[in-house]
Amino acid sequence: MDHDLIPAATACELLGITSATLYAYVSRGLLESRPGPDHRSRMYRRQDVERLAQNKRAGRGAARGAAQSLDRGLPVLETGISLIQADGPYYRGRSAVAAVRAGATLEQTARLLWDSGGHDPFAAPPPPWSPTVARLALDQGLPPLERTLACMPLLALEVRHSFNLAPAVRFDVAAQLLRQNAALLIGRQPAPEPVHLQLAQAWVPGDADFAELVRAALVLCADHELNVSAFAARVVASTGAHLHATVCSGLAALSGPRHGGATARAYALLQAGAYEVAARWARGDDLPGFGHAMYPHGDPRAAELLTMLRARRADCPRLAQLEALIARAEEASGLRPNVDLMLAALCFLYDLPASPALVLFASGRLAGWLAHALEQQTLGKLIRPRARYVGLPPEEPGTGGKQRETRNG
Repeated sequence: MDHDLIPAATACELLGITSATLYAYVSRGLLESRPGPDHRSRMYRRQDVERLAQNKRAGRGAARGAAQSLDRGLPVLETGISLIQADGPYYRGRSAVAAVRAGATLEQTARLLWDSGGHDPFAAPPPPWSPTVARLALDQGLPPLERTLACMPLLALEVRHSFNLAPAVRFDVAAQLLRQNAALLIGRQPAPEPVHLQLAQAWVPGDADFAELVRAALVLCADHELNVSAFAARVVASTGAHLHATVCSGLAALSGPRHGGATARAYALLQAGAYEVAARWARGDDLPGFGHAMYPHGDPRAAELLTMLRARRADCPRLAQLEALIARAEEASGLRPNVDLMLAALCFLYDLPASPALVLFASGRLAGWLAHALEQQTLGKLIRPRARYVGLPPEEPGTGGKQRETRNG
């Protein structure tokens, strides 16, 4: 047995809490539990428990509260865009899951997120690439994210209304960006067709079921409150930068393995199969594609996509591999699939590589980044938090490097 694992009683003693509170910590994502030796009890990693105990001892002062707010803690700003509930995200008060079931497209979802009212920013078709942009935009040898990041600043040079604050103009620029972003990610010319049809045609032509799955994935990924990439986009937008710059910041944040890159890690786990789950969990490794701090009882976005995959790919042999992986992960860890696994599973079940999963995420989430950028631009406030300095004290002038005494911890 892993000697770093301790039983519930020891965890409660270290934390100074009851067993009921311990289980509440697990449900809120503050701790992870693992099966005990008899498969009925639960075990906890000592280092996780001790770290949580240390945080508790640090007190609940304003400085600590501010620091904790940066990791899914206290709210740091107000928004009217999206709300995370137990049954999934809500876009301006409307359930994203219900929107998928009603047949909503990414474009319709974007108009809702942007609060564009009666103005249809998608009415005009997007222009073709200029010769300068086309050389990069149509280069299929470049990775999708890198190709898009390389072209976005060049596209900004072609939009003379980039800094215009008139709502209708900004909605039109945002709509053009949504289409251009999707086209760049698949290395094609911009098109007026709905984004889900463009992506589906590029990957699995002529398959209506696949197109429906893509549509659902895009809508479910459109926004998720202040996730890392949305917050990055808001910070950049708060400086007064144009929408193209905010898109670049969102794409850059998405490139990290702890954010958009999680789809590739989940895809690799799908390829390895269910037998790898127990080995990873026993080693103390994470399970990419499983668990979500905002959804301790399961990610409703993943549940909706899994239901759709089961209905449309029932005859696919790889579906059984997916089901076995999910069952083994829940048995070993108690964790359920999140949306990263389902994006990877969509590609896995259609014999696609891992990269389209990230393209789906980036294509859908762009609608949310733009919504946050538009909202922040309307507020007209700079986002500039303060840091709590914990390094060496300042040097005393004329003492050859001697630090002055300070009481500021």
